[in-house]
Amino acid sequence: MANLEKLAEELGGLTLLEASQLKTMLEEQWGVTAAAPMAMGAMPSMMATDAAPVADEQTEFDVVITDVGPKKIQIIKEVRALTNLGLKEAKDLVEATPATVMQGVSKDAATDAKTRLEAEGAVVEVK
Repeated sequence: MANLEKLAEELGGLTLLEASQLKTMLEEQWGVTAAAPMAMGAMPSMMATDAAPVADEQTEFDVVITDVGPKKIQIIKEVRALTNLGLKEAKDLVEATPATVMQGVSKDAATDAKTRLEAEGAVVEVK
């Protein structure tokens, strides 16, 4: 077996021209081609084309009242508690159904608002 340390030292001392000639000689002798290694950054993009696209999970939700129901005053009170609106603004919002009560809130906040409004008789959508 060849002395690997001596071989590594000799290869390290080659000029670029000599290394290129050695590459060509080995390709011809062994019947292979020396391809440049693929960049690691390119691999994920190639793999992503084969895989199914991943849908982004929604992180912001809107709470919309579609129908007030019979307890309009209770709904106005609940809207005020959820949004910190004044009495007139909350009343105007409730009377303008369908109306967006909260925009761009987390899933937990939207679910909580929907539960509280539906408990008072409103019909609510989370979008």
